[in-house]
Amino acid sequence: MILDCLGRHCPVPILELAKAFEALEVGGQITVLADDPAAGPDLRAWCRMRGQELVSAAPPSYVVRRLS
Repeated sequence: MILDCLGRHCPVPILELAKAFEALEVGGQITVLADDPAAGPDLRAWCRMRGQELVSAAPPSYVVRRLS
């Protein structure tokens, strides 16, 4: 699954990720495309707080894996 949040400012990428995560199976991955400079730190923090895995962070592409 790919979430295209290019050109959108935080917290929109985080809100879109949280919404999409509801439908994602454990072990599934979402690629978030986000070019807001705050996206990287925000996605790292979201994954840490939610116990999920940030698989890769190569701006503007971030891959998040659902662990639970």
